[in-house]
Amino acid sequence: MHWDKLICEKRFGLEDYRDSKRGYRSDFQRDYDRLVFSSPFRRLQNKTQVFPLPGSVFVHNRLTHSMEVACVGRSLANEVSAMLREKYADQPWCHKLDAIDEIVAAACLAHDLGNPPFGHSGEKAISTFFTEGAGRHLQSQLSPEQWSDLAQFEGNANAFRVLTHQFNGRRPGGFAMTYSTLASIVKYPYESTLVVKANKFGFFTTEKESFIKVAEQVGLLPRPGANGEVRYVRHPLVYLVEAADDICYEVMDIEDAHKLKILTTAEVVELLTGFFDKERRDHMLEVMENVDDPNEKVSYMRSCVIGTLVHECALAFMAHEDEILSGDFEGSLLDHIGALERDGYRRCSDLSWDKIYRAKDVVDIELAGNRIITFLLEKLIEAVCNPQLNYSTLLLSQVPKQYDVYAPTLFGKIQAAIDHVSGMTDVYALDLYRKLNGMSLPAV
Repeated sequence: MHWDKLICEKRFGLEDYRDSKRGYRSDFQRDYDRLVFSSPFRRLQNKTQVFPLPGSVFVHNRLTHSMEVACVGRSLANEVSAMLREKYADQPWCHKLDAIDEIVAAACLAHDLGNPPFGHSGEKAISTFFTEGAGRHLQSQLSPEQWSDLAQFEGNANAFRVLTHQFNGRRPGGFAMTYSTLASIVKYPYESTLVVKANKFGFFTTEKESFIKVAEQVGLLPRPGANGEVRYVRHPLVYLVEAADDICYEVMDIEDAHKLKILTTAEVVELLTGFFDKERRDHMLEVMENVDDPNEKVSYMRSCVIGTLVHECALAFMAHEDEILSGDFEGSLLDHIGALERDGYRRCSDLSWDKIYRAKDVVDIELAGNRIITFLLEKLIEAVCNPQLNYSTLLLSQVPKQYDVYAPTLFGKIQAAIDHVSGMTDVYALDLYRKLNGMSLPAV
């Protein structure tokens, strides 16, 4: 792959349109701004990241997480682009490398747009509705590719749909993002039938042609499956987006767990100072002796860890740039950082699984979210499949017009129901669940 082609300002759905008034914002900055002012992005403020919302202690939601990922991603991309500009200083397209930080920041901002309410358990609730729940009977009425999309529902693939699909009343191209930004959010650039484990894929069958168009425009290398299934190598900037996301959720989940008293200050100090050698660790401990507030101590250590991981990931990217461009790089950037930092990250990850993601409040929100999403899907899919029924008519009248609940195909109807549910906030989903169960009525 070649940077000259990988960085592309052309807009999806507006390929033949160019604004002669260039202004002071680049096309990639416009991507970022367009996302900030969008409804799907604003709704992230009421979507669970890990811990229940709201609470007496402020913890991260999907919105704050995405904003922090964008900040870290921009810092990481700045380091990488500076080194790339030095390496390719004699190339006529070198100026294009200045846009890397803008592309990565926008992609980071968009990476969670397709996630349903109630955290990652929401994704699982949607997929298991079809594999274990009331949606199982639909398999015989769908193609293998369509069923695979539903049975392995994935937020990353849904984000690509949110950004590119022409919903009712909307313009062609969805958000009309630049090709490079779109390519940079797809962590798993292959279709669902190629999934080996963990429900990870990059686009639904309805967006397959859209992704192929993006991939070919920016020059991604094709790696088709044995039966001709669509698969490409990642856009190089995906590795930066992925690293920023991994750094933020790992470190910030630990900070949130400390605020909620799931982890003690002593546990967090041991974890976060473990990223550094003895000299740096002693200096950090000395600095913290002048701070009484435990939360401030954790914030200080968190900033040190993020800074270190950003630098290490930038070095790893440059060390393996040739492999990344040829599509031969394996794993994530965090798998290739220094041994000390890698061991520190692994310890954080191990503790998170042991003490954070299985904490009572986290499991409670997963249980509640699973029940709510399963119920809403059951009612909505029954309604779109039988729109002539009185209850269906009432329920479908409340679905936003942008979702095509009267689509000509069964798969289109089911996707409309999923589009509606996955776009809900935690609060809206809970409120609708209560209303449909007769537990809540409008004031009279």
